[in-house]
Amino acid sequence: MSVRPVLHTALCDILGIEYPVLLAGMGPTVGESNHGVAGPELVAAISNAGGLGVLGGTGYGPDQMEEAINKIRSLTDKPFGVDILLPVLGPQSGSDRPKDASMTSLIPEAHREAVEQMRQSLGLPEVPRAPKDSSDPGMASALFNPGAQIDVITGMGVPVLATGLGDPAPFMSQLRNAGIKVISLVGNVKAARRVLAAGVDAVVAQGTEAGGHTGRIGTLALVPQVIDAANGVPVVAAGGIGDGRGLAAALAMGADAVWCGTVFIATDEANQERSRKERLVAADDEGTKVTRLYSGKTMRNITNPLIDAWENSGVKALPMGMQSALIAPLLKGSAAAGHDDWSMLAAGQVSGLIKKIRPAGEVLQEMVEQASEIIGRDLARRVKTS
Repeated sequence: MSVRPVLHTALCDILGIEYPVLLAGMGPTVGESNHGVAGPELVAAISNAGGLGVLGGTGYGPDQMEEAINKIRSLTDKPFGVDILLPVLGPQSGSDRPKDASMTSLIPEAHREAVEQMRQSLGLPEVPRAPKDSSDPGMASALFNPGAQIDVITGMGVPVLATGLGDPAPFMSQLRNAGIKVISLVGNVKAARRVLAAGVDAVVAQGTEAGGHTGRIGTLALVPQVIDAANGVPVVAAGGIGDGRGLAAALAMGADAVWCGTVFIATDEANQERSRKERLVAADDEGTKVTRLYSGKTMRNITNPLIDAWENSGVKALPMGMQSALIAPLLKGSAAAGHDDWSMLAAGQVSGLIKKIRPAGEVLQEMVEQASEIIGRDLARRVKTS
């Protein structure tokens, strides 16, 4: 009988988990289901393996989120979290947005014309837009009303909330009263100081190597600076971490855990079609590109001809929500033409390390075993300190 490795930090005690590995709460794929890549099955697999599974809750309406949380609880009795976005969507966001306005109706005519020219230059068929907001990927209503999501999260007593892009301060009192731990993702020190001032329990410092929405600073440079700013609040490293070597390096830098997404996409439990997982496995170290094409914000994605065409066009991206409505004809046209590999596949530079599709628990266990070996014996053997 094999002995489980020991790899434990103070954050593990705070979150009630065995290993300092957190699943990135990967959200929905633009143009497809609003259910996130990190769905209940993947969340439960990570939590059951000793880490913290985190549901990709962006795009879930209140009823869908309640259903997903109940599903997670049917699959695991271990702690888990939910990840949502708290974005600022510009002058017509939130309560300022006209109640009868659809995302499609807000698109400037010049942008419509530019996308139409792009569609024609790519030789894609014309696919009629659906009426109202149905061309959006299902996340617009949730983005405009994160408070409804948080009401579900607090009402159901979810152990951990992870937030991205925005400021959790307006919700902290409600979350604290419900006994929920709060983790916030940041891409620079300024944002770290903002969420620390709000009183979060941990900060995820995400480097530009990460998949999905990402910033401009590399993980190796960002994490130590956020640790200094955090002044004892636990910091989680993210971006470019996909095996035990990355986990060990993050802990050596002073991080309390790692936040991993890309490496768990190519797993049996991830909510992705197998063909998309295979695209990830086929990618190499230069197979990703940062683009605003899919969401309006900088996002690292497995590169494809549609991304190249957008980046070469010079068209300025619209705010989040509007951008996905803008590009709907391109996505629908590429799908109709059989270019399924032109759809969004958010993934990080660690893609080149991923060689096959495996069970998520196996991936996590191997990561922990390798890190434990490096920290416990290999590092001491290779590095002399006296």
